[in-house]
Amino acid sequence: MTTVNVHEAKTQLSRLLDRAHAGEEIVIAKAGTPYARLVPLQAPAPRTLGRYSERDGPVPDSFFEPLDDAELASWEGG
Repeated sequence: MTTVNVHEAKTQLSRLLDRAHAGEEIVIAKAGTPYARLVPLQAPAPRTLGRYSERDGPVPDSFFEPLDDAELASWEGG
């Protein structure tokens, strides 16, 4: 862990960010008192769009059939 003062952090922010991204923990101190910590962010978990997944089985062919007039009207607010 490295400690740097605020002035150094302001002038070397880009380098400090690179070091933190590489896994180093950097503490920023003000008047010798630790104030903040730069640490790398963890990558977010991959997003799954929608609620249907492959483990639910194949999508039935009926899913791709046109909607009847009543169903279509309900989707269109009619």
